[in-house]
Amino acid sequence: MYEAYFGLKENPFTLSPDPRYLYLSPQHREALNCLIYGIGEKKGFMVVTGGIGAGKTTLCRSLLAGLDGSVATALIFNPALSDIELLKTINQEFGIRLVGRGTRKRYLDALNAFLMHNFAAGRNAVLMIDEAQNLSHSVMEQIRMLSNLETVREKLIQIILLGQPELRRLLALPSLRQLNERITVRYDLKPLARGDVRRYIEHRLVTAGGETNEVFTAGSCALIYGMSRGIPRRINAICDRALLIAYGRDLRTIDRRIVRAAVRDIGPGYLTETDVRRRIVRILLIALLAAVLLLAVGHLWFSGK
Repeated sequence: MYEAYFGLKENPFTLSPDPRYLYLSPQHREALNCLIYGIGEKKGFMVVTGGIGAGKTTLCRSLLAGLDGSVATALIFNPALSDIELLKTINQEFGIRLVGRGTRKRYLDALNAFLMHNFAAGRNAVLMIDEAQNLSHSVMEQIRMLSNLETVREKLIQIILLGQPELRRLLALPSLRQLNERITVRYDLKPLARGDVRRYIEHRLVTAGGETNEVFTAGSCALIYGMSRGIPRRINAICDRALLIAYGRDLRTIDRRIVRAAVRDIGPGYLTETDVRRRIVRILLIALLAAVLLLAVGHLWFSGK
């Protein structure tokens, strides 16, 4: 709605994980380099964790988009699968066709044959599983068994698990110790630093075909950092609503006032701890003032008797 008004070709703050919009902060670049290294060196298991909206999926979609034809890829974004459903989905993602009734053994045999042929052709294979913190223990065990698909010298498949911080706790369970010990590359994505937020916003505006032209003031970017806690998904939500409000008010610049209005529209979940404390203090002061007034009225009433 506001794209043409701000000279944009498309919405720069959509919540979909479009790899074109990946902003390579120092930590996102480091995470990407770790994964590229793990794939190139055939390290087997890799894990990327981070809070909701930290940019894990966008990072890995960018990774997949950057891989050349020498790497076969499979992406699984629905973790609510049984162990045999997982094998079936992996085969489908790799383009492996299985005629007749599928069993665990048949799926594994077909996958192993594909990977061996892939290896003989000098190619690599990458399996990426998103929202891995929701995988059951039986599926986790099946994933561990996939790492046994290897030659004497190399892993035939590189497995990347993406998940929220709960994934680290899941992998630390004694029952998953064998899987946890096989993970050779780990990276935990943190929220963006204060200085990166403005660069993140400007990067997305330019990628959408527009000019930065101080659309977001320095003060508004600082406030967005505080309200979003540096989480990219929250930054997107706030900026999208702020642009819509500015468009509705026929304004070309996003200042702190518009950002506050955007946060109010989105909801209380974007309030910082400081904002919460201020609200609590305000409520307590109002309650204290009401108590003082009540005591004063009571004192006057009893004094008049």
